[in-house]
Amino acid sequence: MLQNGWWLVTSLYMVVDAGLSPAQLLVIAAVQGVASSVFEIPAGVVSDTIGRKAAIVTSHALMAAAMITTGLSSDFLPLMVAQVLWGIAGTFASGSDVAWATDEIDQPERMHLLIAAQGRWQMIGSGAGIVVFGALATILNRPAAIAGAGVLMLVLGAWFTVAFPEDNFVRVRKDHLRVALGIARRGARLVVTDRTVCVLVIVTVLVNGAGDSFARVYPVQLSGLGLPSGMSGTVWFTAISLAGYAFAVLALAVAQNRLHDDHGARAALALSCATGLISFVLVGLAPNLTYAIVGVVIANGIAMPLIRTITTIWVNRRTANDIRATTHSFMAQAEYVGEIVCASSLAGVSGAMGAGNTVALAASLFAASAAVLALARVRGADPTSVAHASPVGGGAT
Repeated sequence: MLQNGWWLVTSLYMVVDAGLSPAQLLVIAAVQGVASSVFEIPAGVVSDTIGRKAAIVTSHALMAAAMITTGLSSDFLPLMVAQVLWGIAGTFASGSDVAWATDEIDQPERMHLLIAAQGRWQMIGSGAGIVVFGALATILNRPAAIAGAGVLMLVLGAWFTVAFPEDNFVRVRKDHLRVALGIARRGARLVVTDRTVCVLVIVTVLVNGAGDSFARVYPVQLSGLGLPSGMSGTVWFTAISLAGYAFAVLALAVAQNRLHDDHGARAALALSCATGLISFVLVGLAPNLTYAIVGVVIANGIAMPLIRTITTIWVNRRTANDIRATTHSFMAQAEYVGEIVCASSLAGVSGAMGAGNTVALAASLFAASAAVLALARVRGADPTSVAHASPVGGGAT
């Protein structure tokens, strides 16, 4: 809730209050993306070496610093530093939360239910965050709401430190660098040699490339089809976002009981890719605003949340405890690659094709994802994961 509400208010703050130019916003986005990509794997290794709890608390501290810095300054350089801190904070949380829960709950057969529940609460928090922080920023002002969120994030990190245990994690006591390098090698080997994980990496690259392009372009398509501008347009965009979150909660609740094994996960992922394909085509080729809005809600409320949750569950099932956070970090790296490669490629043709045709072209990435899944099934996925083999290059001591 804090993160999503803060992000919306901060986006408005940088544009309206700080008056940053489009070029400055793009520079911030690029620098943040580079920092996140560089820190992703090291942050995962830290989680697997030092501890999941330490990584999560570090994430809270960095997020708090980013929020407070943003609220206290409207200059370009401090805002860029704050966004970089925000991106780095995300790398320490990425995978560490799932790894911590997997360790402490110690019920692998039920983790798909927990991860699906996490996805639902993220959607609920996103919707609540938009409403609460929007109201708070209106009552007070945007800088005060942003800085206040940072203080609350510090309190949340302190509460997590005190209230949540870390009893089942075996911390590395010596030879940290050697063990860390071994963990990184094993994570990379899993991603390359486990056929299922490799397929999920490819799907993640393609789907996130499509999703990032869609998020940037669909508002243009809606505007072209008659979505109002000004305050009424903002209300419409907010309502569409909230509808997407609501559908995501329902979709995850329906799907969660079918994700208990690889067969169910594969079927659900293929169906989600097909849903993404249909929704993107619907938005791109929509004859009117109503069809486009329906497509946006289906894409943001069903296809994308399901794919993200299913891949997380499936990868979590196929990795071992001592490289769990690192493996999830490699999946996060795949997201960055998809956003950079696929989105930039689509951006190169968007000027000539227009918003609608660009969205329709992005739909082909879902078709490619479904084809990769089908091809892997025909060839036959490996029945066991190399993650469960003996550790290579060191272990916890």
